[in-house]
Amino acid sequence: MIWLEQAISIQIGKLGKFDFPAGRYVYTGSARKNIHARIKRHLQSNKKLHWHIDYVLAQPDVEIEQVKLAEIPECELNRRTPGRIIVPHFGASDCKGGCGSHLKFLGEIPEIGKRRQVTVQTPV
Repeated sequence: MIWLEQAISIQIGKLGKFDFPAGRYVYTGSARKNIHARIKRHLQSNKKLHWHIDYVLAQPDVEIEQVKLAEIPECELNRRTPGRIIVPHFGASDCKGGCGSHLKFLGEIPEIGKRRQVTVQTPV
C-alpha cells in the first residue's frame, strides 16, 4: 500500500510521463527469490531506479504504508484488487496474466493511523 500526499507527474522509465492523483495505491509484485531483500530495497530512499515502482517510491511525497506478503500469484492478487489503472503496463512488462498494470489507484481514502509506520505482514 502506497500513499501519495499530493498529485504529481512522474517519468516512469521508458513508459513515459504520467499524472498521479493524490491518494492511496496498491502495487503487486512477485519477487520469488529473496523477497525480504527486495522489500528492504524498496524501503530504502537512496537507490538506483531499476523497476517501475522505484520511480514512484523515489518521489518525496510518496510513502509506503504497508507491505503484505501473499501466497497467491501476483496476477491473481492483482485481478482481485479493485482500483483504476493510471499507468498501463506498470510493473507488468513480463505479465502473462493480462493484468494491464500491477499498480492500481484506490482513490482518495482518508488517512488511517500513522502513514510513516511501515508494517510487513506475512501470510498465516
